[in-house]
Amino acid sequence: MKRLITLAASALALAAVTAAPAAAQDVVITNATVVTGDGGEPVEGGTVVVRSGRVVAAGAGVTPPAGLPSVDAGGAWVTPGLFATITTLGLVDVGAVRASNDTRAGDAPFSAALDVAPVVNANSQNILIHRAAGITRAATTTFPSASIFGGQGAIIDLDADGNPIVRPRAFQMVDLGEGGGRIAGGSRASAHALFRNALREAGSFGDAARIPGMSSRARNVRTGDDVPLDPRMTGGEADRASDTLLTRFDAAALVPVVRGEQMLYVMVERAADIRSVLALKDEFPNLDMVLVGASEGWLVAREIAAAGVPVLADALDALPTGFDQLAATQSNVGRMKQAGVTVALNAGSMENPRRIAQQAGNLVGLARVPGATGLTWGEAFAAISSVPAKISGMGGQAGVLAEGALGDVVIWDGDPLEVTSVPTRVFIGGVEQPLGNHQSRLRDRYRDLDESDLPKAYDW
Repeated sequence: MKRLITLAASALALAAVTAAPAAAQDVVITNATVVTGDGGEPVEGGTVVVRSGRVVAAGAGVTPPAGLPSVDAGGAWVTPGLFATITTLGLVDVGAVRASNDTRAGDAPFSAALDVAPVVNANSQNILIHRAAGITRAATTTFPSASIFGGQGAIIDLDADGNPIVRPRAFQMVDLGEGGGRIAGGSRASAHALFRNALREAGSFGDAARIPGMSSRARNVRTGDDVPLDPRMTGGEADRASDTLLTRFDAAALVPVVRGEQMLYVMVERAADIRSVLALKDEFPNLDMVLVGASEGWLVAREIAAAGVPVLADALDALPTGFDQLAATQSNVGRMKQAGVTVALNAGSMENPRRIAQQAGNLVGLARVPGATGLTWGEAFAAISSVPAKISGMGGQAGVLAEGALGDVVIWDGDPLEVTSVPTRVFIGGVEQPLGNHQSRLRDRYRDLDESDLPKAYDW
């Protein structure tokens, strides 16, 4: 009992320490192989300066300021933190245990209104493990299940300060591919009808802002004019027509999407579906869309580039996993990049998103395969750092080592795109992070056991 009390007191003391936010550090890293993350190649003998949580300078020829704590990297690679998108970080610990898995809400009455921000768990082992892999920021979201709409994702950091939400309600998820057709009733035709109905309903909902005391008229929030209230909005709390497919809450959640104030991430794979999604801009010109998956994107790469729609692409789809990926090729990312498409790697397509750097490295190797199209080293690293940050609305702030950017810095023990390389130190917003997690503790506990030893669980 005394031991239990002591352990409990120690745990409370540790919790009190870790609950207090850490102050941003000033640090100078010298003698480094610096990767700025903007698509350029590594620079040897470089310096990175971080003050008050922001990057002041990075690259070759930087004079280290006097009086700041200094780290001699000894030639080690120093990069911006990785940006992983799309993930379920903070939403799941054990995928097979429903009580610990908040990634889908198949039984919920809501869809577009689902918001991950209140439920992200900063102490999730998944967050700790991915932080140790050099991922400092991520887009996390629930996925479509009961409806083609998956809900509103958030941009998070993986800081140990306990407050991971950087930007809540950053984007809305929708599936207009094979999965969306299945959810909507068995056909893509149904999914598109549901989608158009939802956006029109949301547009009507947003335009008809009720005025207190008025039952039949409302103010158009765009023009300021009084207009007859949409019949679906009369009757107190929006007694809408019986054929509506959205709850009032879901309709309200889609208003920013219709107005172009919230990004719409569209899950789609085959070329025909991509064309249909791009055509939505003619009908809903304000949509700020991002394609997710796009396994057959290389077939319509010029059309995607002309539309100015960025892509979060699966890294190395070599074989189709469905009928909407029959033209999948490992050269997909490289070919879209050559056509002028803004492409980042979709970490959500990987079983372990912490391996995203390895996938980027494979694209570098692919560039050396005759007949294949991959990426240069700088392009590959940018596809997991500055490009996903830009697509997520954090361009210039994350995924780069440039003046004014957030001080997300990772020191590696080797080339970060090589499978055997791991981070040795990670800074988020200028604060050095702990790299321990459940997996590392298990490794340390059992790594050096003698074969004659009993498992530690039996050692009392």
